[in-house]
Amino acid sequence: MIELGGIIILGILAQWVAWKLKIPAILPLILIGLLVGPIAAEFLSEDGTKWIEPIWNGDEGLFPGESLFYFVSLAISIILFEGGLTLKMSEIKNVGPVITKLISVGSLVTFFGAGIAAHYVFGLTWEISYLFSGLIIVTGPTVITPILRNIPLKKDISAVLKWEGILIDPIGALVAVLVFEFISVDAGGEFTKTALIEFGKIVLFGATFGFTFAHALNFIINKKWVPHYLLNVFALAAVLGVFVLSDVFAHESGLLAVVVMGMVLGNSNSPYLKDLLYFKESLSVLLISILFILLAANINYSELLLIYNWNTVALFAIIILVIRPIGVFLSTYGSKLKLNEKLFISWVGPRGIVAAGIASLFGLKLASKGIEGAEYITPLVFVIVLGTVLLNATTARLFAKLVGVFLTQSNGILIVGASKVSRLIGHYLEAHGRHVVLIDSNQNNINKAKELGLEAINTNIYSETLTDNIELNDVGYLMALTGNSDINQYAINKFSKQFGENGAFRLVSTEEMLDANNNPQEGLFSHTDDFSTLTDVTRKFPSIQEIEIIDKAHLMDLIKTTNEDKEIVPLFIKDDEGELHIISSYNTNFEDVSDGYYLVYLGKPLDVEKVDTV
Repeated sequence: MIELGGIIILGILAQWVAWKLKIPAILPLILIGLLVGPIAAEFLSEDGTKWIEPIWNGDEGLFPGESLFYFVSLAISIILFEGGLTLKMSEIKNVGPVITKLISVGSLVTFFGAGIAAHYVFGLTWEISYLFSGLIIVTGPTVITPILRNIPLKKDISAVLKWEGILIDPIGALVAVLVFEFISVDAGGEFTKTALIEFGKIVLFGATFGFTFAHALNFIINKKWVPHYLLNVFALAAVLGVFVLSDVFAHESGLLAVVVMGMVLGNSNSPYLKDLLYFKESLSVLLISILFILLAANINYSELLLIYNWNTVALFAIIILVIRPIGVFLSTYGSKLKLNEKLFISWVGPRGIVAAGIASLFGLKLASKGIEGAEYITPLVFVIVLGTVLLNATTARLFAKLVGVFLTQSNGILIVGASKVSRLIGHYLEAHGRHVVLIDSNQNNINKAKELGLEAINTNIYSETLTDNIELNDVGYLMALTGNSDINQYAINKFSKQFGENGAFRLVSTEEMLDANNNPQEGLFSHTDDFSTLTDVTRKFPSIQEIEIIDKAHLMDLIKTTNEDKEIVPLFIKDDEGELHIISSYNTNFEDVSDGYYLVYLGKPLDVEKVDTV
């Protein structure tokens, strides 16, 4: 009981430490597992026992006999199903040729390159070598995101790394599953006609069961045959049922079935898909916390000694310094990415949770069948995972500065709210070379923003998803433009440090607008215009105007005119180099204004002659 409770407590503690230090959770999880497992047995325990022993003497411990295999299999099936849910076919078409090549050409380079390297460096059989290489294809978003979260990069670089991690997760898992199942059909290594038939059965049953039951589950959910409060646990039971049932019909086909099931369901139009994702994500956090402490603790010190040599260093160096760059440069050939950007993408390629989890499962299963070299799978993959995560977590920021992709100034703008006002302002900013992102919980507003070519995210301002979005690393300005003053204030309080380092602004509320003495420092545009005023002006005059400024006195006259006229709202000052500066309601002191500057405003065209005589 103490061991079971300790695993959960240590696992969640490791997740918290990872969040606090902004590092991938897999790092503290595996380190804790190694500490309470092989390290404790060799150096800390007087009697040479592990503090947490998953299997002891074969039939004792927390998971006696083959029960650890069963637990790991079921846990991995849920994690892979969640990975499948995130794979959208539409996203593959739209992410661009670079990302498409990275998950195809790059994966092939890793698969064949790492397989050849493992075979000649360690002398492993070709089957085990290619299983190893299939496992290390995966670079998951759970390890990429924490590393890049605090590195300001161009949107293109962040997008490439983010989408590679998301899309390659289930693809890499699928490759590893297929290689494992091909090995499993004949433990002797003689791949006869019968073995190929068995492999075909695994693929057939796995794909068929996954596809069929995904549609069946989607039908049941959409028909509302299951109450909402049972929806998540019903889906969980369905995933486990498909995994077990497929395994009964074709041994080892369960993992393939749940990956296909997740992919099919993830591309359906089910209105409950978001609920399933949230639940599976929370469940995956718990399972991963338990799983990796268990798996790392289950490694024996003798297995670590197997890879305690220069061969491991050589293989790691080949994968990081040769194979990854070759894959990236081939995938980015002919793209608009610069040399320094390609170098940075080549450097950042940490292996993820799925790789380590599946490696442990496959290593355990193949070793139990007596397949030659299977004992190398788990420790080798763990070394690659730990090594790449440690390397990238400690050097990515420095390497970004060395190759010149580190943004010294964050000029991107995050607009909270995607109403017509926000879309109009966002479109103007985008046309003037600024990276603009709109967020809104209203899908209709998001769709209209995307129709204008704007980047828009459907999210709730109270959720944590924004803080994990590495594509917002170049954002340095925050503008809260919703019709709810509480939401605007909340956005300033929560996100000003992360997204508003150069300026965080919100519209004044109606109460503040009516009180001349209550002008907040973060007030946006004008103290005399709230959301209602901007909406009315946008409805009457849906365009943004510019008027040239002669000098500071002229600007003050213009500002005075806009404050007195309810059909004009000042927005920005455009300098003589075309740079836009946000107007604050609190500060209207523009010392550097000169000839060649423009006032950018929303509303009816200004009468220049009338303004000049004010």
